[in-house]
Amino acid sequence: MNSGGSWATGAAPEVQGKDGEKHQVHSALNPSFVAESRTTIKVYARCLRPDIEYKTLSITFQTTCREVVTSLLNKYRMRHRDPNLFYLTMEVTVRKAELYSQLLRLIPGVRTVLVLDEDARPAVLQSCHPRGDSRFSLQMRHGGLVKIYDSVLMSGSQYKSLLISDRTTVDELIQILLSCYNSKERVEQFSLYEVCRSQEYQRKLHPDDCPLNVQHCWSSSNEFHFLIRRNLDFRPRRKGPWTPELPSIPSTSRQNESATPQQSSLERETQNKSSSSSSSSTSYADYENYFYI
Repeated sequence: MNSGGSWATGAAPEVQGKDGEKHQVHSALNPSFVAESRTTIKVYARCLRPDIEYKTLSITFQTTCREVVTSLLNKYRMRHRDPNLFYLTMEVTVRKAELYSQLLRLIPGVRTVLVLDEDARPAVLQSCHPRGDSRFSLQMRHGGLVKIYDSVLMSGSQYKSLLISDRTTVDELIQILLSCYNSKERVEQFSLYEVCRSQEYQRKLHPDDCPLNVQHCWSSSNEFHFLIRRNLDFRPRRKGPWTPELPSIPSTSRQNESATPQQSSLERETQNKSSSSSSSSTSYADYENYFYI
């Protein structure tokens, strides 16, 4: 048992139910109630702006740290900020055992800072410690500046410079750009290209590539830049249920019954030729990874 947690003192965490009243619940006895209940956490977010000391959020016990970061960026309308640049830390006061409870007034607790994973749940972690013994803070990682020519998204825009993380993918970067322009278009409609002026080529990046890592491999930033293009061959997925292709049913008409064996063999040869030509055309790649201007 954790001596500094609320379970050691016998006090269960308080959560706010749907009726608006606070209840003391035990997650082991009623896990469904805890999952649907809400509580509040205080996040110190001075790294966003100097005038922001902290922000109080109402979250559930299933809310992750990633969702908390996204909620903070949305509340302050920072659509141009990369969520991968931010993470949460939890500062915990580790107290002594109850045998030395009377000496706590003279000996302060030891404070430990924990770096939380994206999938960690702040409400669950907070419930394991008494009020005042834990504190959440928003921290910022080091990133890099990338320049993307995005006139395809906004005709009056030439390029946009964004500060992103080294683990931000191409799809995540395109999503940030779409959020900057309040666009409702899908990420799959666009692709990011690496353009080299001296060698006059453009390379289409994979959706899982990290643009900042690609930029680190450039010999000179003046010769390379990123360009976003629209996928002309984009086809939206069908919203209806998928139905498998059914095998063809042989016809029993009199015309097919009266066909000669020579005609049927000719039909088979034409079908084999058409199937071989279609298979050879589909085997060709949809696009070349490199193409020259």
